[in-house]
Amino acid sequence: MLGILSSIISGMVMSIQGVFNTRLSEKIGLLETTAIVQGIGFVITLLLVLILGKGNIHNIKMCKKIYLLGGVLGIIITFTVMYGIKSLGPSYCTILILLAQVITACLIEIFGLFDTKTIKFNWNEIIGIVFMIAGIIVLKWQIK
Repeated sequence: MLGILSSIISGMVMSIQGVFNTRLSEKIGLLETTAIVQGIGFVITLLLVLILGKGNIHNIKMCKKIYLLGGVLGIIITFTVMYGIKSLGPSYCTILILLAQVITACLIEIFGLFDTKTIKFNWNEIIGIVFMIAGIIVLKWQIK
């Protein structure tokens, strides 16, 4: 249940963050906003680690180096979400993001990428993705 609630909160906050970042980027620029957002996130996370952290940062030596690219991916996400919202608007951009996330997550699980447990892809997933694509078409279809 906590995982479901956490996922719902994440989706809501990501939508709000995308709009906030886009509005900020209209005033100061895309790259500048990305730097500010990532910098503020770093400072707050560092404070939380110092106050509440219970992990062991020294174990980072045992991690695969590719997993350190999460920060780089965060920069790409921040930049491309702002650009997408600026170009397409929040709802259309978010729908496309969700579709891309679902397809990518399915591929990661199908092929067991990044040490993820492999799952079998079934017709339910295919039908779900087809419905998502149909939903995008319906939402963007303008009757003239």
